[in-house]
Amino acid sequence: MAQLERVQKLLAQAGISSRRRAEQLIREGRVTVNGRPVKLGDSARSGKDIIAVDGERIGPGPEKKLYLALHKPRGFVTTMEDERGRKCVAELVKDVPGRVYPVGRLDKDSEGLLLMTNDGGFANAVAHPSTHVAKTYRVTLRPGISEEQLIKLSTGIELDGRRTAPAKARVLEQQPGRAVVEIVLYEGRNREIRRMCEFLGLEVARLKRTAVGPVRLSLLPQGKYRELTKEEVSGLLAESRRGSRK
Repeated sequence: MAQLERVQKLLAQAGISSRRRAEQLIREGRVTVNGRPVKLGDSARSGKDIIAVDGERIGPGPEKKLYLALHKPRGFVTTMEDERGRKCVAELVKDVPGRVYPVGRLDKDSEGLLLMTNDGGFANAVAHPSTHVAKTYRVTLRPGISEEQLIKLSTGIELDGRRTAPAKARVLEQQPGRAVVEIVLYEGRNREIRRMCEFLGLEVARLKRTAVGPVRLSLLPQGKYRELTKEEVSGLLAESRRGSRK
C-alpha cells in the first residue's frame, strides 16, 4: 500500500520544483489532489492519488536525476517563469532533457554559479539554511575597503534585527577607488552581501558567485551549463551533512 507523504515533498520528488517553491504553489491554490485544492500539510499517495499543478497531472518522479552547474549572466532572474516578463534562467536550460529548477537563488544583478536539479531532496539539502553549505563570491567594491570594514564583513553585521553569521573575507586586489574581495558565506539570506556592503557604505560594482561547496565555476562560459560529476554531487551532500551537525 502506498504511503501517505506531504504533497510538497511529492512535488519536489517529481521534479516539479524545490520543496520551498512547491509550498508556494500550494499557498497559491495551484495544486490539487484528486481534483480538490490542497493546503499546506495535506498528504497524498504517490502513484495512487492524482496530483496536478495548474490542472496538469504530474507523474511519480523523474526518470533520471539531473544535477547542473549554470553560469548565470547578469539580467536573468532565478525563476522558471516571471509574471513581469523578465528574462529567466529557464531560457538557458530549455534544451535540457527534463525539467530542472534552481537550487537557491542568485539575484538579477548578480552573476556566476547557479546549481539546478530535478532532485528535491538534493536541492533541500544544499539550499536549506541549516546545512551551511559554503558559497564563494568575488565582489568588486567602490571606493575600496578598509581593514575595519573587512573585519565587520567577517565577524557579522546586524540586518533586520539579526546578526549575519561569521563569514570569510579577504582582499584579492586593492587599487585607488576600487577593491576586489573574496567573500565566503555559510548562510543564504536575501541579497546578504549587497546589504552588508551597503550598511558599511560600500558600493557593489560587480558580484559573481564562483563556487558552491566543492563545485567551482571555473571556465564555464556565461549562459552555458554542464552536468555535475558524481564526485561533486557527493561532495555537496557530504558538506550539507557536516553543516547540519554544527
